[in-house]
Amino acid sequence: MNNNCCGNNHDQTPSTTNNCCIGDILETIIKLQNRSEKFDCFNEGCDKPFLGPTPSTICYNTRPVNFFRCSDGEQWTLPYTLNGATGLSGVFRAENVDGCCCTCRILAPNPDPSQVNLYPYVATESFVTINLNCVGALKCLPDTFISCI
Repeated sequence: MNNNCCGNNHDQTPSTTNNCCIGDILETIIKLQNRSEKFDCFNEGCDKPFLGPTPSTICYNTRPVNFFRCSDGEQWTLPYTLNGATGLSGVFRAENVDGCCCTCRILAPNPDPSQVNLYPYVATESFVTINLNCVGALKCLPDTFISCI
């Protein structure tokens, strides 16, 4: 086990911005997600806020991620409740990074099979705070749209 995992890194100051690459990546993802709410995806003028052609009729607002534990390399899965049903998910939406902590919303698989290709995940009201010192790897999934965020 890496001695810098799970809170054993004594060089990090919790009161400052996380100085690890995973924290930096998550902060960038959060900025992109917050920015997506502030522009019109269908703008074709010189001031459109993205390069390339209009991406599609879907305005993406989420870059889902998977977290992997540094202690054993296994993917984190956590419980959620959606419409009275419970399940486990390893897909998260980063909401906030504060020092070595990241608050995430747990995303559930879309229960509507007719929508899975366009909208693979739905938002839950289940949130977790993850100690980034315990994260050994981060995997970004394809950008998507999550309603009710």
